[in-house]
Amino acid sequence: MVAFGKKLKERQIQEWAGYYINYKMMKKRVRQYAQQIEVGAIDRRHVLKDFSRMLDIQIEKIVLFLLEQQGLLASRLSKLGEQQEALMQEPEISQVAELREAYRGVARDLLKLLFFVEINAVGLRKILKKFDKRFGYRFTDYYVKTRANHPYSQLQQVCKHVGIGAVVGAISRNLGDLQDRHGSYLSIYDQPALPLQDPVIDAVKGAVDRLSHSTNFLNFLAQHALIMQEELPAPVEEGQSDDERYHFMSLLLNLANTFLYMVNTYIVVPTADNYSTSLGAAATVCGVVIGAMAVAQVFSSVYFSAWSNRSYFRPLVFSSIVLFIGNLMYACAYDLDSIAILLLGRLFCGFGSARAVNRRYISDCVPLKTRLQASAGFVSASALGMACGPALAGLLQTKFKIWKLTFNEDTLPGWVMAIAWLFYLVWLCISFREPVFPSEENNTIAQASSDPATTQDALENGLSQPLLLTSAEKNEDEDGDEDGEGSEEAKEESRAPVNSIGAAYRLLTPSVKVQLLIYFMLKYAMEVLLSESSVITTYYFGWSTSAVAIFLASLGITVLPVNILVGSYISNMFEDRQILLASEIMVCVGILASFNVFFKYTVPQYVISGLIMFVSAEVLEGVNLALLSRVMSSRLSRGTYNGGLLSTEAGTLARVIADATITLAGYLGDSVLLNVTLLPSLIICVGSIVATCFTYNSLY
Repeated sequence: MVAFGKKLKERQIQEWAGYYINYKMMKKRVRQYAQQIEVGAIDRRHVLKDFSRMLDIQIEKIVLFLLEQQGLLASRLSKLGEQQEALMQEPEISQVAELREAYRGVARDLLKLLFFVEINAVGLRKILKKFDKRFGYRFTDYYVKTRANHPYSQLQQVCKHVGIGAVVGAISRNLGDLQDRHGSYLSIYDQPALPLQDPVIDAVKGAVDRLSHSTNFLNFLAQHALIMQEELPAPVEEGQSDDERYHFMSLLLNLANTFLYMVNTYIVVPTADNYSTSLGAAATVCGVVIGAMAVAQVFSSVYFSAWSNRSYFRPLVFSSIVLFIGNLMYACAYDLDSIAILLLGRLFCGFGSARAVNRRYISDCVPLKTRLQASAGFVSASALGMACGPALAGLLQTKFKIWKLTFNEDTLPGWVMAIAWLFYLVWLCISFREPVFPSEENNTIAQASSDPATTQDALENGLSQPLLLTSAEKNEDEDGDEDGEGSEEAKEESRAPVNSIGAAYRLLTPSVKVQLLIYFMLKYAMEVLLSESSVITTYYFGWSTSAVAIFLASLGITVLPVNILVGSYISNMFEDRQILLASEIMVCVGILASFNVFFKYTVPQYVISGLIMFVSAEVLEGVNLALLSRVMSSRLSRGTYNGGLLSTEAGTLARVIADATITLAGYLGDSVLLNVTLLPSLIICVGSIVATCFTYNSLY
């Protein structure tokens, strides 16, 4: 793979070469600083001031050129506007076509300018994080804090494309006016009456959105999947051919697997306490019953992720069989009067968790143009399964026997899911098409040739991928030279996916660790809320299984509306890091409001506090994973030990600990269960808020 410095040079527009950030020079200066500090020839304060001044000069060079080019584009638009005004008096079809093409020419040049800004933004973030890697993670914090919000900020010009929106608007409006309106005099401002559809304008808007991290419902929803979208194409992109590995029915089967697994996870929540007591255990053993699935998932995520390097079909078949057996064991535990069989059945269900395969199929096999929709489908399937699971449990309120088998509200979830997985297995065997796996040595080349976005790797992934170097990679010269600071440079020159959990852990910077902590916290808080709901509501309010099911299903139903609101509006009004911090605070408020301290515990208190906690956690999950994908090393975007696996492990571990906490707290009595389980949630939440404040400016 070509090193970043060389890739940067290759992607430059040659006539503008002198106006790009001088990444190579600044990288060498960072290395010189390290050497001078080591021998005591310079102090850190001088380094900070000198490098800040150097960076200011580089950014000013970029910004002044950007403003100059914007002025040239504005001048061209002004002249075209005069021609258009004259043409409106005596319209001629040929001249209208020429004028429209002239506007498209301006749009194509604007696209080049946006690409220029993108490359410089990537280089800027790259050099900031390289500096942090050398000297501790404080320079970016200082630089962003002093520059980003200053009234004369030039940093905002590079990272937020200030002023370009006006040029985009002028091109869009005039192209809209020149459309064949069949007598209509509406403008683009009267949308949706007259939508403007032009590939060049769409490409420009896409580039603008990437620079500003603007989002929509689909984009925000897809962020929950932590599937790398790689949406940084070349400035002028011809149509991409579909990936031959993609098969729609196979994608549908992966989404169905995701949906059924989430139904399987939550269908037992309303009845797990009753099932436990019917087998002679305490009601709070429901924590272990629910959490057993998550315990097994800690391990299954790893081997399914590794298995998906070689096949997608076989892991899905194995998953379906294991889940079928696990649900049969869960259903039969009642007649066998065995809590051990019950727990073993749930463990089997966890060993069948193929979410890593579902995520990898979307990431590796779905073409770029549909990957966003597929990622959103993955999250929607999960949310729908989460809502349908408890709702289905609420409907299974019947009791009968067939031979020696008992069918009641406790066992029916197991029987229903066993039948569902059997049908799924048949469908899978009939309809799934295994994609062609390239040979190991040709894998990187094959991906690059089939996917134009991946050929730009470190350069274009820079805005959505992290730009931090690993502790070993900091010795590597990214232009192909060696820093001469160790003997492992040759080995570390490879930017291939990591091959072990240890190697993945070494790539985790403080910013990444904080985001994983936040993910752990929100999953812990949500699991406590959901898993103990049946015990808490029975103790305090005497709710029936159906009432608990309705409450849990209602929480699940909020997922999509909340994501529509945040993705379409809130995320475009505030920065991700602002939403992140606000959401953490709201989760904390929800936790605090849930405590039973002074007054009699009431249904409104429980429902409102639970709703605040759940909704805030859902919002938090979207921005948290978006930021995680941005600060995570690009080496964690693919392979077995990828960022998706790390976040899954963090979330699964949180669920395991939360469910274990519920069971352990049950030994203290149901009267203190609520407060005892909420206390760790509060401590972890406060800790994550503090950690976020310390890394806040590194999330810029």
